[in-house]
Amino acid sequence: AFTKETIRRAEEALYTRAQENSALAADLELIQRGAQAPVLERYLPVLYGSTASPLDHISAETLVVLAEPRALFDDCQRAFDEITVSANALKVKLDGLYTDPKAMDFGSQQRLSFSLLLRTGSAITSELSVVQPSIAGSDTKLLGRVRQLTQDRDVVVFAVPDRSAREHLKLLFADESIPFEESLGTALENEPDQNGVYAPLKRGRVTFTDAPVPAGIIIPTANLAVLSVSDLTARSARNKKRSKRIDPTTVTFPFKPGDYVVHATHGIAHFTAIVRQEVAGRERDYFLLEYANDDKLFVPLEQVDRITRYVGPDGSSPRLTRLNTADWSRATNKARKSAKKLAFDLVDLYTRRASIPGYAFSQDTPAQEEMEASFPYQLTPDQESAVADIKLDMEARKPMDRLLCGDVGFGKTEVALRAAFKACQDGRQVMILCPTTILAQQHFETFFSRFTPFDLKVAVLSRFVTPAQQRKALEGFAHGTVNVLVGTHRLLSADVNPHDLGLVIIDEEQRFGVQHKEQLKNMREQVDVLTLSATPIPRTMQMAMSGVRDMSLILTPPPGRKPVEVMVGEYNPDLVSAAIRSELARRGQVYYVSNRVTTIDEAVARVEEAAPEARVGIAHGKMSAKDVENVMLAFQEHEIDVLVATTIIESGIDNPHTNTLIIEDSQRLGLAQLYQLKGRVGRGRQQAYAYFMFPAELPLTEEATDRLTAINELQDLGSGMRIAMRDLEIRGAGSLMGAEQHGNLSSVGFDLFTQMLGEAVAEARGESAELEQTEVTINLPADFFLDEEYLPEVDKRVLVYRRLAAAIDLSDIDALQQETEDSFGALPLAGKNLFDRARIRIRAQRLGVTSVALTNGRLVYQGVEIPREQALKMKSRGAIVYPKSHKLAYPFHRDAEQLMPAALGVLEELGGDDEVEE
Repeated sequence: AFTKETIRRAEEALYTRAQENSALAADLELIQRGAQAPVLERYLPVLYGSTASPLDHISAETLVVLAEPRALFDDCQRAFDEITVSANALKVKLDGLYTDPKAMDFGSQQRLSFSLLLRTGSAITSELSVVQPSIAGSDTKLLGRVRQLTQDRDVVVFAVPDRSAREHLKLLFADESIPFEESLGTALENEPDQNGVYAPLKRGRVTFTDAPVPAGIIIPTANLAVLSVSDLTARSARNKKRSKRIDPTTVTFPFKPGDYVVHATHGIAHFTAIVRQEVAGRERDYFLLEYANDDKLFVPLEQVDRITRYVGPDGSSPRLTRLNTADWSRATNKARKSAKKLAFDLVDLYTRRASIPGYAFSQDTPAQEEMEASFPYQLTPDQESAVADIKLDMEARKPMDRLLCGDVGFGKTEVALRAAFKACQDGRQVMILCPTTILAQQHFETFFSRFTPFDLKVAVLSRFVTPAQQRKALEGFAHGTVNVLVGTHRLLSADVNPHDLGLVIIDEEQRFGVQHKEQLKNMREQVDVLTLSATPIPRTMQMAMSGVRDMSLILTPPPGRKPVEVMVGEYNPDLVSAAIRSELARRGQVYYVSNRVTTIDEAVARVEEAAPEARVGIAHGKMSAKDVENVMLAFQEHEIDVLVATTIIESGIDNPHTNTLIIEDSQRLGLAQLYQLKGRVGRGRQQAYAYFMFPAELPLTEEATDRLTAINELQDLGSGMRIAMRDLEIRGAGSLMGAEQHGNLSSVGFDLFTQMLGEAVAEARGESAELEQTEVTINLPADFFLDEEYLPEVDKRVLVYRRLAAAIDLSDIDALQQETEDSFGALPLAGKNLFDRARIRIRAQRLGVTSVALTNGRLVYQGVEIPREQALKMKSRGAIVYPKSHKLAYPFHRDAEQLMPAALGVLEELGGDDEVEE
């Protein structure tokens, strides 16, 4: 606030000049009135004789935390420069008023810098290694790791927010004589050390805390281990059979408070918060959406599946919808008409294919079984399911067009190999199209080694083979003596004339050009087509979901596979040296990516300086085919330690000994490229590391920052789909649907438009639209919510609520509850009620029940059909059955905590179980 003294100072400094400057006069008038306005900040130097820094008010022992220090100091410097300009104009000195950021001194205060993207000053070096706890899988593994840490006299903190989970672990540790402290409060030492400093945590003991920690870390050199209950959740349940239905939350954009969203009925809004409200004496959570003119909409949890994230054509912010107007209705009607037109175009190919009789392949032969048995590993359940889907398609009398989605290294090639062998068993030929020469070579070697023992001939067309060899391969393919031909887009040339083509396998179709895609589209009308993809564009996924293309998913990684540990930060020669030497010390190899051919020799020099003992090779697209092949062979034979290469290695290199990846100038690469490159390491059982670096001297663009943040955040195995979604979000959706759909994407968003498109596709194919599930009114006096103390991260709560609302199978609910309790501990009562409410909804929908309520001490079910025998049994237990009005009233006189299980129990007795696949 302005005081009389500050106003006097302003008048003395500004009055004379204000007579000649109207803008200055207006500002002086504001000061004289005591108004508060941001524009007046420029006059602070004349209003105050001196100021104080925040550092003046804290003691020397205070820990100072700097969040994003680089950006913080850049912003401070910019502000200081602006104030300096204003001060010079006002002829005022800044001494005593502002501190130049360059001269800022923290003295003896301890500092902790936090950066989302690591900068050189805070990068992890060889002196400070961070490792994952690796305590998931079994109690034996957990106890072994914790016992080792306590015996090593480490400080061990175990973050377990849920009280019951904490008690379970304490009992476990007590049985094994592992020392622990009940909480941080009881862990304080009574006496200071010789320097007068209190050590709050005891060495060699586990200290429990109820603080939520998303993931643990161990720093051996600091004798510190922070464990999280989340570290226990790398479940062996990966190996369980998964439902074939795709969880909608995996193919729509995630959202959190602060994001723009689209409500299917009410339009575009700003999602501000999850709010708790009392309804009929019970607490419920609602999604609060804010519309134009500050209108608010409270969306109950059972309807949150109608909300999707807004992603427009160009990443810009949308206009909020006005509630209670025809605006949204007009926008959706226009978009729906456009979706119908686009759907007819998309379905045209499907219709032509359906009218052309395809080749029905024979049942599996003994040779097929023998070849499949030569695979040295057990297929994952998802692989088995994909193989079954593909064989079923191939044995049908219509051309197959199936999309096989699976992360890098999840075993798509083995599935494709079995499909190719099946085609060859009927004397049909196979073409395998690859986006790169190296991937073509890799596939050639894999197919050659597996097919040759069965007298099948595999050839490759690429610049790695001589013109004479290419001619021989083409002649063999034309005469039918070559069974499988592998290659790049060269296979689409006019001189490739198969004798009897039966199957085309396309690896990463999205990486082919427009002209090649057009040729592939025409090819789909004649032969069976199998497309493989690790990071499909979301439109491809949506088309598969709508039925234009069949799809199989491989979501489970091979047993023993570990997520690649990722570090994103400025280029740091010391870190590069430490990373290379660390990999060489365990007899491994390194990929070093520098994507500019003109400066790749400089990259080689940097590597040789970082690790003089390393044997360095080089590979890029400008080299001759023979030279590239020789380098790749030398690398495969472990004659090269570090391969310096362009993104030529992005696809096709499968070397389990290479477990460190370093990328220079990672800000230049697309998100899908970064993810594909990351997939080149971690293909064995050893822990792999990926370093995504960018120049310290160059500012990152907003898009580059978003891409690097995404690759840093999405480190879990099987993140390919989420990477694809994030990539689309960063780039905008306009490029996917074409210029003519720009307005529709802008008005309703990508997710809702593709949903409309799926409905229009079904209509264009003459299929009945999927009926919307019957709305079930559940009026039971119980609390339904996930408490903030139980699950503090609001984005995770949003995701759980969305998955519950979208679930259509009881198994989905069971799996989600198991996953939630594994991560955050046993559910409190309101959380259990929330999951039981979802189970009640699903069973009621299947039974045709329209409402479930508690009335006058009875559970009342409307719309229920009960067989006579079952009705008699229920009547014997006090139930009242109303056959004509389809109503059931069941007595309930138990504790309130038993209400939800009791209401669910009646429905379980009536039926509504999941259908079991044979």
